[in-house]
Amino acid sequence: MKPNIVFFFTDQQRWDTIGVYGQPLEVTPNIDKMAGEGTLFEYGFTCQPVCGPARACLQTGLYASQTGNYRNSISLPTDRKLLAHYMKEAGYETGYIGKWHLASDRKTGTDYKETAVPPQLRGGYDDYWLAADALEHTSHGYNGYLFDAAMNRVDFKGYRADCITDFAINYINSRELNKPFYLMLSFLEPHHQNDHNQYEGPDGSKEKFKDFTVPGDLNGTAGDWKENYPDYLGCCASLDQNLGRLFRALDDKGILDNTIIIYSSDHGSHFRTRNKEYKRSGHENSIRVPFILWGKEFNSGRKINEMVSLIDIPPTILKAAGAGIPKDWQGRPVQDLLSGCNDWREEIFVQTTEAGITRVIRTKKWKYSICAVMDRETGLAAGNIFNEEFLFDLENDPFEKTNLIADRSFITVKNNLRDRLINKMVSIGEYRPQITIV
Repeated sequence: MKPNIVFFFTDQQRWDTIGVYGQPLEVTPNIDKMAGEGTLFEYGFTCQPVCGPARACLQTGLYASQTGNYRNSISLPTDRKLLAHYMKEAGYETGYIGKWHLASDRKTGTDYKETAVPPQLRGGYDDYWLAADALEHTSHGYNGYLFDAAMNRVDFKGYRADCITDFAINYINSRELNKPFYLMLSFLEPHHQNDHNQYEGPDGSKEKFKDFTVPGDLNGTAGDWKENYPDYLGCCASLDQNLGRLFRALDDKGILDNTIIIYSSDHGSHFRTRNKEYKRSGHENSIRVPFILWGKEFNSGRKINEMVSLIDIPPTILKAAGAGIPKDWQGRPVQDLLSGCNDWREEIFVQTTEAGITRVIRTKKWKYSICAVMDRETGLAAGNIFNEEFLFDLENDPFEKTNLIADRSFITVKNNLRDRLINKMVSIGEYRPQITIV
């Protein structure tokens, strides 16, 4: 039978919270074990460091500018086939548990932040559904509620990540196993709790992780990491414990050996050191995320250094399911890297379109960003005029402390990166930008 696939998806988790990515404290023993047995992708990135748009990219296989999901509170398009539809055609039962963030829509005035998402806005996950459009509005670190497929409220009591995992384990235990399943398990942790304006780890997190090592990008900065980082790590430790519980549940069910597990996040967190909130920037601490796969052909104990993106996850899932990949999808299955392909991309492309617009290209050595003010009616750049924002030498300045954008000695580097960025934007249907050069 085809493999079951579980996507363990977290929210706002930096890559360096995990031991195999350099976290010195014992925060993630289960994830570290998963990476040691499976395949660790050293350089994983989001394609949109905002919750809703990143999730839209995962369901559509397209960049946010191609679907119109360029900011939060824009619902998924209902006129195209999505990942869940393709998985059903491939013979899979599709299930979704946790945070959705793809139903409410400011343009139409529909708000599902505290009410059930109707079936037509669930992206094709119609075999099993237990979710909230905005989990941060229906729960806190402890206690809250979701909605089931019949739109009934389902309350939970306890630490949120534990309860979401309880629901997932119940789902696994209830399978009759007459067909494979694809389950997307979408947590809110370690995202901050919006209405409390803080991160909420399990009780005891502040004391347990008080002696943390300050990440290099945060060292010497303001922001709110000093008061929040212990709880942030507490959230990540809880996710790790629940990943271990998920593995055990699959093993107890007798299906672990026929299951592929994906671990990643929608974006990172810079703890208000780059702008007034936590993401929505092209900096590493916003865009770099964990990216680990386990099971079947991924159980090789390999560490891969090519750069991969969330945009690669939808085709990866379809390939694992034995399904064809739509020609207009923008990513590429990471299985190609397992076979030693020599034509993998040499740069990562990132869009941010909400408070303003940025477009970023990142190579192994360089990162180049342009920015513009957004036309809120179209989600496009006003006049399509961009300014150069930053240039970082990632080999010599991995924590992005020195912006080289105005340094004339790097004009050749900038010219090359600018051309590559423009070509990428045009290739996915964006207007050719007019870039004011610093």
